[in-house]
Amino acid sequence: MGMQFDAIVVGSGISGGWVAKELCERGLKVLMLERGPHIEHGPPDYSRDESSGLHPSQDQVSDEDKRLHYPYYEGVSYALFNSNRAFWASDHDYPYETVPGKPYRWIRGYHLGGRSLTWARQSYRWAPQDFESNLKDGHGADWPIRYEDLEPWYDHVEAFAGVSGNYDEIPQLPDGDFLPPFPFNCVEEEARERIEAAFPTRRMIMGRTANLSRVAKAQMDMGRKRCDQHVRCHHGCPTGSYFSSLAATLPAAKATGKLTVLTDTIVESVTCDPVSKRATGVRAINRLTKEGVTYEARLVFLNASAINTAALLLNSRSKAFPRGLANGSDQVGRNLMDHVSCKQIVGTYPGCEDQPWQNDRPTGIYIPRYGNITEGRKPYLRGFGIQGGARRIRRPGGELDASGKPKRVWIMSLGPFGEVLPNPNNRVTLTPSRVDNWGIPLPVIDCEHGANEQAMMMDAARDSAAMLTAAGCVDITPWEEAGADLTPPGDRIHEMGTARMGRDPATSVFNGWGQAHEVPNLFSSDGAVMASSASMNPSLTYMALSARAANHAADLLEQGAL
Repeated sequence: MGMQFDAIVVGSGISGGWVAKELCERGLKVLMLERGPHIEHGPPDYSRDESSGLHPSQDQVSDEDKRLHYPYYEGVSYALFNSNRAFWASDHDYPYETVPGKPYRWIRGYHLGGRSLTWARQSYRWAPQDFESNLKDGHGADWPIRYEDLEPWYDHVEAFAGVSGNYDEIPQLPDGDFLPPFPFNCVEEEARERIEAAFPTRRMIMGRTANLSRVAKAQMDMGRKRCDQHVRCHHGCPTGSYFSSLAATLPAAKATGKLTVLTDTIVESVTCDPVSKRATGVRAINRLTKEGVTYEARLVFLNASAINTAALLLNSRSKAFPRGLANGSDQVGRNLMDHVSCKQIVGTYPGCEDQPWQNDRPTGIYIPRYGNITEGRKPYLRGFGIQGGARRIRRPGGELDASGKPKRVWIMSLGPFGEVLPNPNNRVTLTPSRVDNWGIPLPVIDCEHGANEQAMMMDAARDSAAMLTAAGCVDITPWEEAGADLTPPGDRIHEMGTARMGRDPATSVFNGWGQAHEVPNLFSSDGAVMASSASMNPSLTYMALSARAANHAADLLEQGAL
């Protein structure tokens, strides 16, 4: 196929949607390729209304299907149901390999919009120290950018996406362009006062989430509405109240008349001119017919998620790039990171029995990182944040209240999310002998948590139990057991780092603009380019990196530099 497009974007999730929007609004003709099926925004493709009358116990995937298709179910049991199973990729249909003794949960969404339809919407800016930690402690390559480089792009994406939160004035968790925060419930209000009084170096805030607590003009123009408090976000939001590619960035891109979207199109590799060492396009396979086709463009953006982007680069071998495209540094596939967690720490909260549980809130509480910031001399490097909240549950044993209804008690849970250190031995390669249904080599994931992550989670569990005690909770989960029960890599669904950005082409794949050192018209801005993992959820940073990279690429085209 001849040159028809200015840019190809591989992947339609959070980062790919932003790239398409920004490029289209700069006047470029964009082809977006999505390996999964088409999904319409709203019913019948969303399952919120279909499942609204079902108790979660009535909407469960069968045990047989869990074993065959969703062995990662334990990690996403709060969000994976029979009615929304189309949003979760099957490990049977899309297999990968792991190394014996090193389990990995690769949780994917292969459909238009990707995991932007099922993400938990926690939206935090990274802080200045997160872009400096590699240089300071010597783990990983130094970031080629600093917080100041991303700050205006955080402003840009928050204003369009819509992020609710409070202005908390916490240096290690920068404030942003926020909509009003969602409220604490009565237990959380009391717990916050007690925890902050007992631990003055720690703060408990309302979680910042990409749900519209109020509709600003940027969202109103897209037809999005205020969060209607159904709190069934993982079934799809027909009102567009939470940010997703389908609700926000793709409609904006389509409004320009510059976007073409092809679904059921699996990209197999990137094509490259061996003389100029410039990307010429991609080779793709129709998911349904298995017919091959080549698409050409002046720019190629890889936004297929960290593991798939690395696999694409590795599979794009040629005489000019024998180790994989743009892989002269041998860093493609290396430094795979996720966040690490342990078993949640839970306690029962006596009191507030006359207060209802506010079940209309699409976020929980957040305790930002304090380790090695406001509290020093920790037995680990970097740090963790804690997510959680308070809710009412039926009292175990079926006890009834005075009216004969099941008696309920308040519980409060805290779940740490810790930073994982870059490690070149945590990596993605391709199998030499096994291919998928489309003839593409399978990824092999070799990844495990190290001693630093283990020490961090033991400390996090101890701290969480101490904070629940200070809050007034009883019957608290034994922290020693919880701290030893680490989530396997991949379980937090924040995979990143497989084609990191950096200053030195000898030790990194992309530069600070997401531009490949060795292939000047090849870009990426998904989790693959991350040089470290920080302790915060990464999606807002993907958005900022994507908007910044797309506009830089458009600038280079305008200047004739590409």
